[in-house]
Amino acid sequence: MSDHFVFADEAGCFKFEAGGHASRYFILCTVRMESCEVGAELLELRRHLMAKKVIEDEAFHCTMDKQKVRDQVFAILGKHKFEIDATILEKAKALPRTRPDEPTFYKYAWYYHAKDLLPRRFKDGDNVLISAAALDTAKGKAAFRNAFNEVIQQTGKHLEHTTVFHLAKTDPCLQVADYCAWALQRKWERGDRRSYNLIAQKITSEFELWRFGKKMHY
Repeated sequence: MSDHFVFADEAGCFKFEAGGHASRYFILCTVRMESCEVGAELLELRRHLMAKKVIEDEAFHCTMDKQKVRDQVFAILGKHKFEIDATILEKAKALPRTRPDEPTFYKYAWYYHAKDLLPRRFKDGDNVLISAAALDTAKGKAAFRNAFNEVIQQTGKHLEHTTVFHLAKTDPCLQVADYCAWALQRKWERGDRRSYNLIAQKITSEFELWRFGKKMHY
């Protein structure tokens, strides 16, 4: 069986309120690849930019990076083979019972994403490393890590899989997921397709979970 790698990140916040700085959507994004060469090239770019004093941060982070840095990162992403799956959750349509706390809503998002992703994209016995970017929130990382692990155990029973929950700065391929999630968020939140168009050909699913829902809960 084949070896596969999945890297995940999310976009949007856990504020369930209208207006202000709250995001309209929570977006869970995964990238699937059989080779992690894109990560090696991103590390090389980071060293090059640091040598020229263009960047000082430990890792690429799309929200914080300058546009000239984003342009170079997206240029590298465009050269490599990987596939993107995204689940889009409009937070106002989420039933209150799905969001009593942040880890519970995170678990729901992962369940709806993984229950189709894992059976559809991987064959029985495939060996898959599933790496999610750790969330550093006031509620603590452990609850989010446990939610993630429980969902993968439930939805990935047919796989030989390993899960890791690390900070995005520890793996450049997690930074690929960060960039893809950011591009998706810009499209859904602002109608800005500039970065989205650079990755659009790699998107194999972009599923709006409650697209037929009518009731808003706030």
